[in-house]
Amino acid sequence: MKANRVRIIGGEWRSRFITFTDQKDLRPTPDRVRETLFNWLGQDLTGKRCLDLYAGSGALGFEAASRGAQQVVLVERERGVRATLEANRGKLKATQVEVVQADALEFLRHDSRVYDVVFLDPPFADNPWEALLERLVQRLAPDALVYCESGDALSAPDGWEVHRQGRAGQVNYQLLKRTTYDDQSGLPRNV
Repeated sequence: MKANRVRIIGGEWRSRFITFTDQKDLRPTPDRVRETLFNWLGQDLTGKRCLDLYAGSGALGFEAASRGAQQVVLVERERGVRATLEANRGKLKATQVEVVQADALEFLRHDSRVYDVVFLDPPFADNPWEALLERLVQRLAPDALVYCESGDALSAPDGWEVHRQGRAGQVNYQLLKRTTYDDQSGLPRNV
């Protein structure tokens, strides 16, 4: 497999490169889009818990770690891609980054952690949005933000709002936020 590189654009590892394998459906988020996203998130993610559910190149997760995230979980189902993520983790000495080999929906079914920022960048040919957002609800901290990258612009489902959105070439990207919250009792709670 051919090795490719993507540059981390901010934080502790600014200008460092991570590598990724040349694989179908693996397309790192472009620099311009990542820059916009992290401007929306406020640049400094100190203390935040982040989930990169379709890690691929790891560009979003490593960018979050570079900007101070306390914990970043990279989920990738392909073994070879996961191995490259592990290699980049070691190269950067990114102890706050955990790499998990799993299917995204299965990971959400079994994981019990709560996250402040979630990155969702599935292959454009897939259409997992309804199931993803439904399963993700229980994994979100109050005021959590969910980044979605897709070929077509997404409509915010019930209980969600589009906080920010943009388009770059064939990429539509949005930052979603919950508008309703339920605790374990099923009663609405104020956030």
